[in-house]
Amino acid sequence: MGLTVHFTNNGPVGDFAADALYAVLTYLAVSFIAPRFRPQVSATVAYLVCVTIEAAQLSPGPAALADVFPPARLILGTTFASVDLLAYAVGVSAVLVCDRLIPRHRTRSIRPTAR
Repeated sequence: MGLTVHFTNNGPVGDFAADALYAVLTYLAVSFIAPRFRPQVSATVAYLVCVTIEAAQLSPGPAALADVFPPARLILGTTFASVDLLAYAVGVSAVLVCDRLIPRHRTRSIRPTAR
């Protein structure tokens, strides 16, 4: 969805929505990699990953990598934009709320009974 929004909606609203959706994807990736994390921990880690990637754009590294390998531009970006930090917070907050609203069904461990 993030790529679709990125390529079909030019302008600040599309950019903001795409960045928020990338933060949602990051949250989902963190939750998949570390499923035992509480949702708040996954949200914090996801936001920190997004902020770290955005801060890296203050250096010439991401732009240089995008020149060599253009798809890297979609993951690492090339230029810092402070509004992206807000978009990441909105995306992570929205997915956190959604995750908290989903009921969790814990399965009981089935232990064989001694006979």
